[in-house]
Amino acid sequence: MYIRKTTKISKGKTHTHYLLVESVHTPKGPRQRTICSLGSLGPGPLEQWHALARKVEASLAGQLSLEPTALPMEPMVDKAPPGPKHPGPFTGQGTPVDPEQVALEEAREAGPVHVGHQMWHQLGLEAILRRAGLSAWARVLSEVMTLNRLICPLSEHATPDWLRRTALGDILGTEFATLTEDALSRNLDKLHPHREQIERELAAREQQLFNLDETIYLYDLTSTYFEGQAVRNRQAKRGYSRDKRSDCKQVLVGLVLDRDGFPKAHEIFAGNRQHRSTVPEMLERLKQRTALHCGGSAGGARRVVGRVGGRRLGRSVPDALPPQPASAQVTGTDQASAARTRSVRPVSE
Repeated sequence: MYIRKTTKISKGKTHTHYLLVESVHTPKGPRQRTICSLGSLGPGPLEQWHALARKVEASLAGQLSLEPTALPMEPMVDKAPPGPKHPGPFTGQGTPVDPEQVALEEAREAGPVHVGHQMWHQLGLEAILRRAGLSAWARVLSEVMTLNRLICPLSEHATPDWLRRTALGDILGTEFATLTEDALSRNLDKLHPHREQIERELAAREQQLFNLDETIYLYDLTSTYFEGQAVRNRQAKRGYSRDKRSDCKQVLVGLVLDRDGFPKAHEIFAGNRQHRSTVPEMLERLKQRTALHCGGSAGGARRVVGRVGGRRLGRSVPDALPPQPASAQVTGTDQASAARTRSVRPVSE
């Protein structure tokens, strides 16, 4: 709603009136509908009209404002026509409220976690984790950690505090007052043995929902290092560090995406592996999680585009690999070429 000023000249005199109007969509396009005429009641300075219109709209709906207004609402509201859309202002006995004494406590964010919860169920992740044998509590923690990475990525140490600032506990019907980071870390240990089944079923569900293009896969590596000795981690080794921490042990993380950016498979490698040496193993993982070896439903060729450490894989990589089926071609590329690859869609024959 907004306030519109109208003028009319009658017998040499100029009469000024103010109308409270709203924009509505009609079959003939947008139109303005008059809610009520404010008569010659001046609504104050022009820059305050929009705020005043919002207050009148709220008052028409029966909602009182905590903040005082320069003009009384009753004369404006009384001019509105009666009807179910405008039930009129609240006329009961109210309680005076001092806005300066109003405090907000335990506010919880609901919108993002509600949307994320709906996405979780649309993707069928609850059923996927159930078939993988995870308990109900493990499935809840998995959803909590996933939504945290999606909405406000934090460490396991900071995630419980974030969780208690959201309405996710109310949505899931679970109390998280005593949740600690240890429970989240242990839950990752429970997920790890089932990662192949989870990734395979999730990729199939995404293909069903979005009809994804499976002709090109993108592969890249990153690394993460450990401050301590990591003596219980057999894959923690010293190697080339992208983080300039050659003094720390590290592991390599390989990730395969399709051209639309949907993850297909990931794998953890020892920190001292050469980047190009991980390609054969990653191809095997990709075959286990997708239909790479089948050539796709249309029999089209597949290409795996690899980029590691910002450098091309090089021509020697495909030659160094064991013989690959015609449906799995390996190509090296750099970042700019990979971006162009994602932007070009295949042309059907």
